[in-house]
Amino acid sequence: MARLMPSHRVHTRSATGDPISGALSTSSELLARYLEDAAHYPDGHAIGIAQPETEAAMSATVRQAHRLIPIGAQSSLTGGATPMGEIVVTTEQLDQILQVGNTEITVQAGVPLNAIRKALDERGAFYPPVPTFEGALAGGVVATNAAGAGTFKYGSTRDWVSRLKVVLADGSVLELARGQVCAHPDGYFEIVTGANTRRVPVPTYQMPRVPKRSAGYYAAPEMDLIDLFVGSEGTLGIVTEVTFAIVTRRPVICLAWVSLASEAEALELVTMLRREAQSTWNSGDPRGIDVAAIEYMDRRSLDLVTAVGADRHNELHIPDDSAVAILTRVELPHDSVPTPEQAYAEIAGALESGSSDTPLVRLCRLFARAGLTGRTEFALPHDRRRQQQLIALRESVPEAVNGAVGRAKREVDAAIEKTAADMIVPFNRFAESLESFRSAFDDRGLDYAIWGHISDGNVHPNVIPQSYDNVRQGQAAILACGREVIRMGGCPLAEHGVGRNPIKQKLLRQLYGESGIEEMRWVKAAVDPTGKLSPGVLFPN
Repeated sequence: MARLMPSHRVHTRSATGDPISGALSTSSELLARYLEDAAHYPDGHAIGIAQPETEAAMSATVRQAHRLIPIGAQSSLTGGATPMGEIVVTTEQLDQILQVGNTEITVQAGVPLNAIRKALDERGAFYPPVPTFEGALAGGVVATNAAGAGTFKYGSTRDWVSRLKVVLADGSVLELARGQVCAHPDGYFEIVTGANTRRVPVPTYQMPRVPKRSAGYYAAPEMDLIDLFVGSEGTLGIVTEVTFAIVTRRPVICLAWVSLASEAEALELVTMLRREAQSTWNSGDPRGIDVAAIEYMDRRSLDLVTAVGADRHNELHIPDDSAVAILTRVELPHDSVPTPEQAYAEIAGALESGSSDTPLVRLCRLFARAGLTGRTEFALPHDRRRQQQLIALRESVPEAVNGAVGRAKREVDAAIEKTAADMIVPFNRFAESLESFRSAFDDRGLDYAIWGHISDGNVHPNVIPQSYDNVRQGQAAILACGREVIRMGGCPLAEHGVGRNPIKQKLLRQLYGESGIEEMRWVKAAVDPTGKLSPGVLFPN
């Protein structure tokens, strides 16, 4: 049967299910659980909370509300899931895994990623673009176009969304399948509800050509309507159901931890690893080095984890001369996974002349060519405990920074807040971006740490504040870095979105200009004419 050509017009439908569940609660005890997100954005308050359990209940809640904010796990780092006087609508009760197929999984919006992982583990399958926090809910990762370490190989959430159900501001429901509704060549969609047709313009700004963007509304010629909702941060509709594509066979992982005496060595190593991975993907070589992610930690990051004892807890010695540490995740072919004995033999004999040419041997030889054999530790596929320890050490960096910010807030000034950037550049500009970050922070006398996903060119410079003035100076540094990142062809808002954060909203204006923000407002007005959904998120009311 021939496939229908995509249309630029789509019809909504009425919601289905029991409309009674999800009554509004004004219990102060219940509300207290939802008054701030992971960003600890101040002064959160709400007039009530709805916990709909069905699509129809969600629709009724949305129709009846004057202002509302949809939330998931509230893991937002931008204040985008902190209520400011709206009705809070949580998707937590939409928690059913609806179908697990050979190539896709369909879930309701309130299903956490770790539940998706467990369901796929039973089939040996895998959902790749998982952000660091596996407690995030499916609807939330769609709303923010969440991404993480694996973007280098697998892309972001957007690349894995194949179908959506979305409740719009009038309570009607859109069912979207990728490839069925695409923008008219003249740059618009039409959404039809009964006798009402809304024309939704596609913004004309040019998005940075980088693998991660969580920076307002997606825009491209003849784009898919799904992509307008992915990354829209709950301002255009509330996702109630999503279908994700999956990898049918979970990869076998080897980790390599290496400490380097200079940043130049680190950048050379990452360049080699990226080149080998891209060659493997392009050639299809089953014995190639298949890198999925590379994580970066600067010296200050390592000092912080040492100070809190994370290195000792995870049984890792960090040499005193380490300027940078790199954690590389490599995927091995299932038919060449060595036993522990074979793996140790391969590592020991990697430099000997012989016919052995497995992916693990090639990886060892790469580190040897870089002169890093003595500074590298491998965590092999069978050693899950060691792999978990190395991953935990990497995750202890933001935990240590957040702890330092919390102490300063308690002991120095209650106005102190987390001050951090989330920026990405084309990898060929990565070294330049690091220089820009360091210059902006050093010139202002700030203490800071930089870590993140170097395989994507995406890192997170964080201020370690000693005073509220450090926060103000850090915000100025971030805006200066944003201008430089944009100049380099990058995006100053890579993973975490914009939310209510005033600095991130300024970065969005830097990226697209006032005209770009105005175009986003036109989209918002077309889809949500009364502005009831997530007011103040992305741009001020």
